[in-house]
This record gives sequence, structure tokens and C-alpha cells, in this order.
Amino acid sequence: MVQHVLMIEDDERLASMVATYLAPQGFEVAHAATAHAGIAMLQRERDVFKLVLLDLMLPDMDGLDVCRRIRTLAAPLCAIPIVMLTAKGDPFERVVGLEIGADDYLPKPFEPRELLARLRAVLRRPSLAPEPASTVLRFGRLDIDLGARSVCLDGEPRALTAYQFDLLVTLAERAGRVLSREQLLDAVKGDTFDPFDRSIDVHIGRLRVAIEDDVKQPRRIITVRGAGYVFAKVHDA
Repeated sequence: MVQHVLMIEDDERLASMVATYLAPQGFEVAHAATAHAGIAMLQRERDVFKLVLLDLMLPDMDGLDVCRRIRTLAAPLCAIPIVMLTAKGDPFERVVGLEIGADDYLPKPFEPRELLARLRAVLRRPSLAPEPASTVLRFGRLDIDLGARSVCLDGEPRALTAYQFDLLVTLAERAGRVLSREQLLDAVKGDTFDPFDRSIDVHIGRLRVAIEDDVKQPRRIITVRGAGYVFAKVHDA
């Protein structure tokens, strides 16, 4: 089975050498010459890559910052193994890299055989990331897939932002309970609002556009005047 590796490295000659060496060993290496290109490729092909080879010295971003950013991405990307490559021999850089989430560290220049051994060792380690939830919340014609973070109405996908999805899940998991604006904001841990900010109403309005049949007469997310919102337990089948 081929293991797909993303190499974020501005030295194209080195990237080509690594790809050529690893190919017969069961690895297919995709190359990104900049941090931004690498992160974009990782997000675009989120289920493809099994490991990231990350150069510490990149032209557009420090490798440590790239590592931090990858660790903040949504699952499963946040748990992808990262092996850092650097020309720096400073042990402090190695320690920092490992502390912020790198799985291994290899100083340049390196022997290809050592790189191969490290890649295999990292990929043999059991993942510490929790398995995504596979629960699907069903409310009549509305399906909310917690693991896939997707919503379908009548089998048709509905486009939601991450914030809208979290807001919907917060309501749906507490169906039948009235939740105040403050409770919703606290549960989804979104942007910080002052107690009198009504921005949550805007988010609810956009959510209704996505999942209600008639936004003027919502049947799923109901406003309880002076109290907040409630997600109805029963909808038309």
C-alpha cells in the first residue's frame, strides 16, 4: 500500500531527491515549495496524506508556525504525523518543535536511509487522536452527521460554516430545551460578545436559511421570546 507524504520544502532539488528515493519504498511524495501552498494542499486533499515532512526554514513562514497551524486544523488533519527537517543543529529548535506537536526531527544533511527509518517508525505509532464521532442525529427529514460534520435535508447537503454547524449541534443535542443566547455563545465558544450583543440572532437567521423550509415560519429552531431558542424534537417526516 502506497503511503502519501506531503513535503513542504523550498529546496526543490532536495524534494526531488527524497521523492525519488522513497518511491521504491512505498511512498509517494507530493511537494509544496511554500508554507501557504502546503497548508492549502493539505486542506484540499485532507484524506490523502499520511505524513508531513516539514522544513523549518521556509520563505513565507517559519516551520514552527506551520506546525502550530496544522495542529489547529479540524480532524483528521490536526493529528497527522509531522517530521521536521532543518539545517539548524540547535537542540533548542528540536525541543521547541517537539513541544509544539512535531512527531520527529531530522537535521540536514541526512542520510536517506535514516529518513526512511524515521518515517516508518512514526507511521507505526498508534494515533493518539480520538476517533471522530459517527453518530447521526436525525430529526425527520434533517440529518446531522457529527463525525462528517455535515447536514442534509431530504438527503441534500446543506452548506454551513463551522460556527453554524457547532451552533446547530448545540441546539440539536439539547432538543426541547430552551437555551439563552449566553448559553449558546458559551457552548460553541465562538467570538466574544458583550452581554447585550445580538449577533447570535444573525447566526440563527443564517442557520434557518440553510435548514428551514420557510424562514418566516421556522419549525426547527423556534424563538422563545425573552428566553432564547429551542430546537424542536419532532418535525414533519
